[in-house]
Amino acid sequence: MSKGIKIVTIGGGSSYTPELVEGFIKRYNELPVRELWLVDIEEGKEKLEIVGDLAKRMVKKSGLPIKIHLTLDRREALKGADFVTTQFRVGLLDARAKDERIPLKHGVLGQETNGPGGLFKALRTVPVILDICRDIEELCPNAWLINFTNPAGMVTEAVLRYSNIKKIVGLCNVPIGMEMGIAKLLNVDHSRVRIDFAGLNHMVYGLDVYVDGVSVKDKVMELLTDPNNSSFVKNIQGIGWDPSFIKSLNVLTCPYHMYYYKSEQMLEKEIKNYEKGETRAEVVKKLEKELFELYKDPNLDIKPPQLEQRGGAFYSDAAVRLITSIYTDKRDIQPVNTINNGTIAGIPNDSAVEVSCMITKDGPKPITVGELPVPVRGLVQTIKSFERTSVEAAVTGDYNKAILALTINPLVASDKLAKEIVDEMLEAHKEYLPQFFKKN
Repeated sequence: MSKGIKIVTIGGGSSYTPELVEGFIKRYNELPVRELWLVDIEEGKEKLEIVGDLAKRMVKKSGLPIKIHLTLDRREALKGADFVTTQFRVGLLDARAKDERIPLKHGVLGQETNGPGGLFKALRTVPVILDICRDIEELCPNAWLINFTNPAGMVTEAVLRYSNIKKIVGLCNVPIGMEMGIAKLLNVDHSRVRIDFAGLNHMVYGLDVYVDGVSVKDKVMELLTDPNNSSFVKNIQGIGWDPSFIKSLNVLTCPYHMYYYKSEQMLEKEIKNYEKGETRAEVVKKLEKELFELYKDPNLDIKPPQLEQRGGAFYSDAAVRLITSIYTDKRDIQPVNTINNGTIAGIPNDSAVEVSCMITKDGPKPITVGELPVPVRGLVQTIKSFERTSVEAAVTGDYNKAILALTINPLVASDKLAKEIVDEMLEAHKEYLPQFFKKN
């Protein structure tokens, strides 16, 4: 790697890419990126060119010797890569809109990574990530795969259980968003805050929180009872926790817990948005349109601040921080999705968990958690059962497994309802689910 690093980003036409490029520019002294290959598919070609041109202008402004390549040929890009990042959306935002709208029609939460939406995003995404893994095994077997594609936990699990790739780390912006949010609440610099994270992707808890190594958990729990402080991500509006609930739970929740602990209120809110034609996918479509108009400006050579409205703020900062720590063997602590191997008791060893890890040149070394606190243990195990069954359904195309997965999920009230939703969503996403429509 002495000649500099080759990074390949699959889903390079994403609106997040400028933040990634900004991260590589900022950390160039520690992470000398020589080549950045942005890869996309035919439907994403126009966006790839717009984002790619902006990336080239950003690099030119920085004066750094980073070469940006744009391609629709994934295999050409992957040859000899050191790191591969994945940030793609099978079926684009139209598929996300269906994931949100169809469940709501049945009176069930429609959300990108939870409930029926999470199941169907996994069913579409898992075969694609496994296909990418086969190319990586052949063309850059020593590369690290850093996945941000949602549902990140299930995607990481699929790679761990159904491919030969061991150098995989799943990444989400929720933990870093929680750290940033808590730093802001406490009015301290983010670098001074550390949270002990444990759980699953979008089902992660903060077991303790420290400033300069001293626990401030009690103070933070108090602050979290304010409705304005209950969510740290743009795509979930906080409702505010009941003070007695949050205090007795005695761990930090992530914004996605609202779908489980406040299902009724969140469903009401989503149905109102649905009736106004304002599901999150529709909001994001408008935001993306505005962002790409900005990106087209030939005078723009920085990441525009409007990108933070997109909901993925800090993604790329987290990604570049992670890649840098692996490359430099930094041994700092970061929350990532990795193989459990006994880190959390009661979760299968070969499953993905989201935990605080020491990041080394050999990848993440999880900090052992042992048993999760009793009040949260059951929900985490239930969601892991849902995730494992969903991944199996995605790999095998087993219709009954898909219904079983959805019936296990706490957001769906019965097996009959699960079957109705699966039937309608299979038909709606038929184009992206060939494994379920194989001719006998």
